Amino acid sequence: MAKIAFLGLGVMGYPMAGHLAAKGHDVTVYNRTAAKALAWVAEHGGKAADTPAGAVVGCEIVFACVGNDDDLRAITVGEGGAFGAMQTGAVFVDNTTASADVARELDAVARKSGFGFIDAPVSGGQAGAENAALTVMCGGAAADYAKAEAAIMCFARASRLMGGSGSGQLTKMVNQICIAGLVQGLSEGMAFAQKAGLDGAAVVDVISKGAAGSWQMENRGYTMLKDEFEFGFAVDWMRKDLGICLDEAENNGASLPVTALVDQFYGDVQRMGGKRWDTSSLMRRLK
Repeated sequence: MAKIAFLGLGVMGYPMAGHLAAKGHDVTVYNRTAAKALAWVAEHGGKAADTPAGAVVGCEIVFACVGNDDDLRAITVGEGGAFGAMQTGAVFVDNTTASADVARELDAVARKSGFGFIDAPVSGGQAGAENAALTVMCGGAAADYAKAEAAIMCFARASRLMGGSGSGQLTKMVNQICIAGLVQGLSEGMAFAQKAGLDGAAVVDVISKGAAGSWQMENRGYTMLKDEFEFGFAVDWMRKDLGICLDEAENNGASLPVTALVDQFYGDVQRMGGKRWDTSSLMRRLK
């Protein structure tokens, strides 16, 4: 069993760290709001630290799951950041959905300091984190990934090294690009079914078994029809992710017309008061 630190105990990080502890790892946690870290220790054991640097001392693997590029820089290279206390040969695994640029930036700092860095964003939402069923997309050196893979699988059902530094983040961007168009199409389909006087649940029952079927349809189609949007992955987070996708597309020349349009639609949802609604709330625009 490894000595592990986990930095960031939000709706994803809290259960992810819990699975590491449940598998017998010696886990030290850090959270910007200290009360959350103390609550985690009360529930799972282990220790809480006052700073990221304090949490990572002597750790073989360090996980992080925070909000964005700036949050990630703060806990790694900011005052009291983890990078100043990482031991030689350790691996820092970043589960934040962030930019490929910050992944490459921090990978370079880590390598100069004698430890590894893996960008490892996840997909599966809060339910996936709670049920240890996340998909993890990783970028970095193969040797560093090999050190961390078994620990990653404590909270994942699938993990794969996609290439060099930044490849995990780029793969997560593909994931979000695909979801954006899919959820908009599902929203339009469900709204159309209701306008046409069909039994929406019966429609989902039958078409989900055919070519239109998807995870989003199976898990969100019925709740969309009920106007229920209180689930794990919020509109604010999706807009952050789509902004990363659109910025990267400007850099690499990719054309993302549907993604750009759906990003605007999510802006409409935010203005409707839906910043914390689930991403399937795109349907509310159509009512």
